[in-house]
Amino acid sequence: MQCSCKRNIDNNTDSSNSKHPCYSFDAQHKYARLHLPVAPHCNISCNYCNRKFDCLHESRPGVTSEILNPMEALLRFQKVKERIENLSVVGIAGPGDALANWANVRKTIDLIQKSDPDILFCLSTNGLMLPEYAAEIIGLGLKHVTVTVNCLDQEIGAKIYEFVNYKGSRYWGKEAAQILIGNQLEGIAYLSHHGVLVKVNIVMVEGINDHHVPDIVRKVRDLGAFMTNIMPLIPAKGSSFEHYPETNIIKLNEMRKKCQTDLLQMYHCRQCRADAVGLLGNDRSLEFTEQVQKGA
Repeated sequence: MQCSCKRNIDNNTDSSNSKHPCYSFDAQHKYARLHLPVAPHCNISCNYCNRKFDCLHESRPGVTSEILNPMEALLRFQKVKERIENLSVVGIAGPGDALANWANVRKTIDLIQKSDPDILFCLSTNGLMLPEYAAEIIGLGLKHVTVTVNCLDQEIGAKIYEFVNYKGSRYWGKEAAQILIGNQLEGIAYLSHHGVLVKVNIVMVEGINDHHVPDIVRKVRDLGAFMTNIMPLIPAKGSSFEHYPETNIIKLNEMRKKCQTDLLQMYHCRQCRADAVGLLGNDRSLEFTEQVQKGA
């Protein structure tokens, strides 16, 4: 699918996108990614989320079989690179939030950049701490950041988020949502203005924010976002939304089609684990996790 809107992308960025399986439909068949689970802590509580670290056979965001420290992450990267020649992207997508674990994340990036200066990095974040760390992200040379934005309205946000922990205090309900939304939008604008390609993930929850999704897409477009990825709700056992229905795939694709007139849409998302390895359609995380557990 092609978006009808025009995006200004320099040649270097366009080249990096061609090797990023999430940012390019064609790249998903050619290039592999490695997610490194070095970010266990999260600073917000989403009602659709339940992080189970030790679940080898479950595939959804926030799931990993183990947590790595930066040196272990470097060793994992080197091992995967030896066996997967088409590895192009290292992603840090949890199982918590990348920016809630910034010391570990930054150290991991530093170690891997020294090992392989050509590897691409991609961070995923809820955006709460983006105003604080956006300048550092840019300084590290990162060109791809994913921010999950599920609403622009604090009333809706109060139904999606239980609380946020921000600068030493815990906020609830509408106040929590207001802080989160404000920081998300500020961070997206700053990153986009400084040449970072921002992909915005939106979890579409029927009856809560589904009617609101086009507004989110238009807003992040105006802030400079590169694309949006409208994702289905996966009712995670143990979460507050455990008994909500999984988002209807027909309605989901209708929403994507509606929104693609405003902004480029991602249709090929696999909602990957926090320790995913390989092509989007051929995850090999179990293979490498078993090797680590056996001491290989």
